[in-house]
Amino acid sequence: MAKKTRWAVIGAGIIGAAVAREILNRHDRADVTLFEKEDHPAAHQTGHNSGVVHAGLYCEPGSLKATLCRRGVSLLTDFAAEHNVAFDECGKVVVATDDTEVERLQAIHDRALANGVPDIALVDRNGLREIEPNAEGLAALHSPHTAIIDYPGLTDALVADFRAHGGRVRFSTPVKSVDHRGGPAARDTAIVHTPVDAQEFEHVIVCAGLQSDRLAARSGQKRTPTVVPFFGQYFIVDEAYSNAVNGLIYPVPDPKYPFLGVHVTRRIDGGLMIGPNAFLSFSREGYRGLGLNIPDSLAVAADPGFWRFAAANMATAARELPGVVSIERFVAEAARYVPSLAGAGGHRATRGIRAQAMNRDGTLVDDFVIDRAEATMFVRNAPSPGATSALAIAEHLVGIIDGR
Repeated sequence: MAKKTRWAVIGAGIIGAAVAREILNRHDRADVTLFEKEDHPAAHQTGHNSGVVHAGLYCEPGSLKATLCRRGVSLLTDFAAEHNVAFDECGKVVVATDDTEVERLQAIHDRALANGVPDIALVDRNGLREIEPNAEGLAALHSPHTAIIDYPGLTDALVADFRAHGGRVRFSTPVKSVDHRGGPAARDTAIVHTPVDAQEFEHVIVCAGLQSDRLAARSGQKRTPTVVPFFGQYFIVDEAYSNAVNGLIYPVPDPKYPFLGVHVTRRIDGGLMIGPNAFLSFSREGYRGLGLNIPDSLAVAADPGFWRFAAANMATAARELPGVVSIERFVAEAARYVPSLAGAGGHRATRGIRAQAMNRDGTLVDDFVIDRAEATMFVRNAPSPGATSALAIAEHLVGIIDGR
């Protein structure tokens, strides 16, 4: 009997879980171990996002993001249906409130068409009111197939399916580094080092999210792009406002700012949420309180790319700060295009933290970034729509290794 090929996947967020499952789906003779430093899946970015299944409105046409987002939606929708994961195709409108935003809306529409987003449509004020009676704007872009989903539940289902097909999961097992082993007379392999052991694998795929740059550097790879963490706060409005919108309502993004802006999002549990904003985080994994981690803060302070980014984005910080310190200002931002939310009460939810890859020149890395070093592949950047694209990213990564 042929010897099994040993694979390791590092990180049990949605992308790592999807990759581990994809390996077993494609390879009958694979022996796969999924490593996760926490004691459960989806502990970080996957478990702290807005739950949106993106349609691909904003992706640069022809980019890896655009291609994998559209494929990812199809795969994710099918998997959710097969495994009874909560999913709601509630739709989304991007609302323009002035003439400048109407012009920008046209550009988003053109990009969405180029990306193959289905049934996308520009609507006027009356058309917007038919879709979202409580929304206010001059025009809107309607994406009827944008959806919401239970991403932690989806990740749990991916891990369960992986285990059911013979996969091995090692929770509470942080990976310290991945070393290369090989030479002219031997096939390249990789050694995965944990605090308790070291194991050899023919293939290793690293999906380490917020720690991706650090694990790459400890494994002898380049330090850039580095991860600069940005937190996003969420505000869950009181139940009395839960039916204020039918789906998702987004502002038109301003190209002067690097993030999309505060939006109104239905939750898969039936509630309504405002957020996220975007502001520098002083911790990569601090989801409550001050979220202060000294090593993480010092790493940002020592990053020349961050200071170049900060110098170019003081206006962004000035725009975001009031919403960080004041719930009222945060809600008022959403009330610009959903006036009925003005003065809404509620409570803050656990914040999310975005692993934003940054170049040394201070520019944000927009597309997915995948590096390969001998037997190891590193996912260096997988921002939104990374969760939406997860199953397609898994196909792509395993396909590269298979030579497809």
